[in-house]
Amino acid sequence: MKRTLLIGKETHDVELLRQDGVTTFLWDGAAQAVDIVEVEPGCWSVILGGKSVDVRLDAAKNPDPDVQGFRATLYDEPYEFALQDPRKALLAAAGGAAGSGGTLTAPMPGKVVKLLVKDGDLVTEGQPLLIMEAMKMQNELRASSAGKVSKITVQEGATVETGGTLMILVAPEAN
Repeated sequence: MKRTLLIGKETHDVELLRQDGVTTFLWDGAAQAVDIVEVEPGCWSVILGGKSVDVRLDAAKNPDPDVQGFRATLYDEPYEFALQDPRKALLAAAGGAAGSGGTLTAPMPGKVVKLLVKDGDLVTEGQPLLIMEAMKMQNELRASSAGKVSKITVQEGATVETGGTLMILVAPEAN
């Protein structure tokens, strides 16, 4: 299971792999054997790099529904962190939303599966604009604010590269 680990402003790629009874922890591509045993609900004994630590995890609220927030206690010290699906992190970082005088661009290479608006449509903040398939997943790209679809530059079924223009929106006052 690949995830993006968010600690404050730092991000790290993490993954736990289990094969033939051995668990490997990948941190930014570096692999280490890890032994994890749940000793009671919400509490684990972890041996990583020859060091043992007890970890207690509690869910923490996060305003972003795509990010799971946690509070871990190690050596009686609390640490807050979050985990995000890396595909959603990539979409967010690459501008998977547009509106109010913006250009909606492809956040990654993929295929336009369905256009949900047409030229001249007025859109509201958060409204889905199109569905794009990338990495075998369908992603809804949404308007980041209210506006008007000025021009759609792709057709359904089109293959697009990262950064390719999908549509142009104009601010409501420019209508």
